[in-house]
Amino acid sequence: MKARNFLLLFLLAALWGPSFLFIKVAVEEIPPFTLVLGRVSIGALLLLMVLRWRGGGLPPPGPVWRHLAFLGLMHNALPFVLFSWGEQYVESALASILNGTTPIFTILLAHALVSDDRLTPAKLVGVAIGFGGLLLLIGPALLGGFVASTWGMLALTAAAVCYGVALVYARLHMRGLPPLVAPAGQMLVATLIMLPLALLFERPLTLPFPALPALASLLALGIFGTGLAFIVYYRLVETADASYVSLVTYLIPIFGVILGVLVLGEQLSWNAYAGFALVLLGVMVVNDFLRLARKVRPRPSIEHR
Repeated sequence: MKARNFLLLFLLAALWGPSFLFIKVAVEEIPPFTLVLGRVSIGALLLLMVLRWRGGGLPPPGPVWRHLAFLGLMHNALPFVLFSWGEQYVESALASILNGTTPIFTILLAHALVSDDRLTPAKLVGVAIGFGGLLLLIGPALLGGFVASTWGMLALTAAAVCYGVALVYARLHMRGLPPLVAPAGQMLVATLIMLPLALLFERPLTLPFPALPALASLLALGIFGTGLAFIVYYRLVETADASYVSLVTYLIPIFGVILGVLVLGEQLSWNAYAGFALVLLGVMVVNDFLRLARKVRPRPSIEHR
């Protein structure tokens, strides 16, 4: 069981980590709204097919769809657009590092909104370290003026905030749904959000057909980085505890940085690497990484999310 969970954890990081590289390649030819529309529609189709194959289905009309609509916006449509737009001006490796700040924002929002998840002195230290890393990442750009790359980094940071909001909201309102129902519903809503935006602002049917690298990157984002990643994520959630699943937070930026540097030849400045180290350290302190490394174990029962 432990070996299988480790393989699932590594597979999940390997699916999510390259997403930043795929976005960088695809957005060179496919504008952001159209790229996100393609990504979420492919992901929605795959998730709905698997959900149907497993004998499940989407919930009937009711209050749950208000929650799915909010999460489709805040967990999928909006952050995906922010990442796609931001990576037009920022390296994919840096995007993966900024994505790694999500747990820092999540713990702050949870402290404000969730009664049983308060900041402890240790978590507060971790948040401070993480924000120090964030300032080291974007501070030089802010001091240099609001050029395109500065706005790109702010967009990527805003995407991490969106993820934090979505994670806390899901914890408050989405407990009890069977696996894959929430992501399938969210992705369907995200598709409905992105369709009119892409048609209105980018007119995708009139765009030149993308070259093979951009098209392949879009397909990889939809199939692997969205649909299959959520399937692996919920499979891991069924067999491992939440602390174990949270370890993927440390692996995703490592994949993103390595792929950006090796595949795209990106060059990061010293402050990017120093900020990366501080963000990673902050997240480790917030999640009490040493305790997790000693005590992480498979869960004896399934908890649907």
